[in-house]
Amino acid sequence: MNLGSYWFSDRIVLRMYGAQELQPEQAPELYGIVRELAAGAHMPMPRVYLIPSDSPNAFATGRSPDHAAVAVTAGIMRLLTPDELRGVLAHELSHVHNRDTLISAVAATLAGVVLMVARMAQFAALFGGVRRDEREEGGGALELLLLVIVAPLAAMLIQLAISRSREYQADASGAHLSHSPGALASALEKIASAAGRVPLPAGPATAHLFIVNPLSGQRLASLFSTHPPIEERIRRLRAMAY
Repeated sequence: MNLGSYWFSDRIVLRMYGAQELQPEQAPELYGIVRELAAGAHMPMPRVYLIPSDSPNAFATGRSPDHAAVAVTAGIMRLLTPDELRGVLAHELSHVHNRDTLISAVAATLAGVVLMVARMAQFAALFGGVRRDEREEGGGALELLLLVIVAPLAAMLIQLAISRSREYQADASGAHLSHSPGALASALEKIASAAGRVPLPAGPATAHLFIVNPLSGQRLASLFSTHPPIEERIRRLRAMAY
């Protein structure tokens, strides 16, 4: 299912957020920035979309650079300076260039396989998969517990770690592409602050796509966040500026 979602990810996610495709004459400055960055990254010009939301955020999607789309909210267009917006778009195009959509889909698929195997083991145990003498002596119980509980948790943590590492990489690549790590750091700071006041309705399945986690205000979501701490991202970017 995850690989299927990967193949049709652009259409699915854009429709979920009511994104409207923009033409060059509708947003010439935005188009100019995206075109310049795409040329600098040696990738085709992606489609550009506007999400009708006051919450500042952005994401890129698409299974490859040839099928990419970048989407920004109305809120981020009003909030950021041109240099800060350039940094955000460079970050998002870096995700496409680095094929992070594919990496995320593979990681999610592997995690799903682990979860499916764990559930099969659980059903097998409930319906006679573990012999009676093994249950009485405790044989196989520990192994089953590890498989059913620990394995899915470990798979999820690995998936989250991969997602966080790709965010750090996109920050670094975006700073290099835009030639302004300070502007990207400033953008992240503004987005994180404003997003807390004007939340974007988003589900856990798509939160990883956005440049700033739209679920970051929720305590449990923060614990299992697909994004690194925003403070650490800003610190690393500002260190690159010196």
